[in-house]
Amino acid sequence: MPDDAIPRRSGASVVTPRKATRRPPFPFTAIVGQEEMKRALLIAAVDPSVGGVLAFGDRGTGKSTTVRALAALLPPMTVVAGCPYNCAPDSTSGLCPACTHGDESQVASVPVPVIDLPLGATEDRVLGALDIERALAEGVKAFEPGLLARANRGFLYIDEVNLLEDHLVDVLLDVAASGENVVEREGISIRHPARFVLVGSGNPEEGELRPQLLDRFGLSVEVRTPEDVATRIEVVKRRDAYERDPAGFVASWAKEEAKLRRQIVSARNRLARTSVPDAALDRAARLCLALGTDGLRGELTLMRAARALAAIEGETSVTDQHLRVVAPTALRHRLRRNPLDETASTTRIERALAEVFGG
Repeated sequence: MPDDAIPRRSGASVVTPRKATRRPPFPFTAIVGQEEMKRALLIAAVDPSVGGVLAFGDRGTGKSTTVRALAALLPPMTVVAGCPYNCAPDSTSGLCPACTHGDESQVASVPVPVIDLPLGATEDRVLGALDIERALAEGVKAFEPGLLARANRGFLYIDEVNLLEDHLVDVLLDVAASGENVVEREGISIRHPARFVLVGSGNPEEGELRPQLLDRFGLSVEVRTPEDVATRIEVVKRRDAYERDPAGFVASWAKEEAKLRRQIVSARNRLARTSVPDAALDRAARLCLALGTDGLRGELTLMRAARALAAIEGETSVTDQHLRVVAPTALRHRLRRNPLDETASTTRIERALAEVFGG
């Protein structure tokens, strides 16, 4: 690959948002209810190998707010300074061409990226394409990184994911499977790391998700409108306080945010030491057999999610309770459909849990 196809580490390729014009995101810890969704996002933040998070439910229930609140909550990450792909300086593999052949001694601390993928995005914007500005000004073929490059080591968020066009779904499936993005067009040939946690939200009334993409989400949560008066009032009060004084509201939740941030850091450090006993694996396998899930991805996701939850709670070993809590989230979107049985997925899982675990 020609050297001029490697994006520069400084200059126009590194964009710094103007923070003064942006309103701070709603605090994660201030979100009322939606416990399953918040727990799923925390699990994915502690162990990205669990897979993405799919949140389906009613409109206006805070799905997008919860995802974007995650960005401000997560601890910053260390990257090679100026790298457009957020390469880790201590990594020995999965680096971009510039970091593989260049100097990685300069490091920087940056926020974990949470990148929005708009429904109407073009493939060039998602994958990256020829830098037209440099081509016209300097006469060289240079690569302009896309959204997948910016999302590396972070989160890629798709609102209304069930409405995503098929050609973009195919792109995401390829990249999610390989962990890297390969672009060969207009005389440019480049591959770069693209490992991210895929987060999608949507309303099931507006259409279903393609099975291939649905299977790529590790966890699936149901988001419903609160049905008790007290919860609805508290949601309205907090949202109104945030709208009237965003900076002041965020400051009032700073201690809770810092506490949860420290909990995430501790859980990540504890994860490798958190064990999964054979008895827990036996329970997971029996549960998936009872539900008739296809393949073994259900057991893997269930095990990883339970281990991450145990680490978050400060435990050193996975218990039946951890499996019970994460089972609906890890398995509800993996159940086979029976035209003769319209029982909701969550209800079927609860029945299977009672059979396998008892009680």
